[in-house]
Amino acid sequence: MTHRSLILKLLSAAIVFGAWEIAGRIPISFAFPTFIDSMAALFAMIADGSLFAAFGETLRPLAVGVAISAFFGIVLGLWIGLSGWFDWLFSPIFVVMQAAPLAALIPLLVMVYGIGLTSKVFVVCIMAMPVIVLNTAGAVRNTPASLKEMGRAFLGNRRDIILKIVIPAASPIIFSGLRLGVSAGFIGAILAELKITPTGVGDIITYSRSVADYPSMYAAIFSIIVLAVLFLNLLERLEHTLFRGNIRGYASD
Repeated sequence: MTHRSLILKLLSAAIVFGAWEIAGRIPISFAFPTFIDSMAALFAMIADGSLFAAFGETLRPLAVGVAISAFFGIVLGLWIGLSGWFDWLFSPIFVVMQAAPLAALIPLLVMVYGIGLTSKVFVVCIMAMPVIVLNTAGAVRNTPASLKEMGRAFLGNRRDIILKIVIPAASPIIFSGLRLGVSAGFIGAILAELKITPTGVGDIITYSRSVADYPSMYAAIFSIIVLAVLFLNLLERLEHTLFRGNIRGYASD
């Protein structure tokens, strides 16, 4: 089964890259290079070290923002899921944050916090935190009532029920929300570099576009997509290892 999944993934990648190569050779646009040219530019940036230096700049606000979002997002999500009053007070804020075009807030963040690391971390947080908060709150809120009633029947107090029943039962969905939050964080990190100040991978994209070096531009975009896919696959494998055998969701309840 694992080999079949790997073969299908490789086949899917081959189809996409083949279509990319064909589209670049037609060409559909002067600004759309072939896959081979883009990969040549990618290996050139790897060879001269510029890509690794760029990722060093990009991953710093991403790591800080995701860490802050994960900690406060899970804490707030647990609180929202456990307290009806807190849910009524704070849930609409995160629903609006998830639905609103948050890129429009970037000029305001720049005005308040400047063009440094702080603004970029805030962009990552406002992209990642709503996803983590809402998934955590939903997981806690939808914990089967039968499990909580069982805990009370065994004379468990509120603390015991939360720590030994609610959180373990909600953990798989909380982790899935964390994975989605990391994905949104990657989007936020690149958005911050493109909209605030061009550094890291965003600097390569912006500069390559300005000098019409389109293979390098597409190579930089491709590299950040590959990094995000690899990291999310790693989190998915970790999720399967940690929560193997757990039931996802509670549709029957």
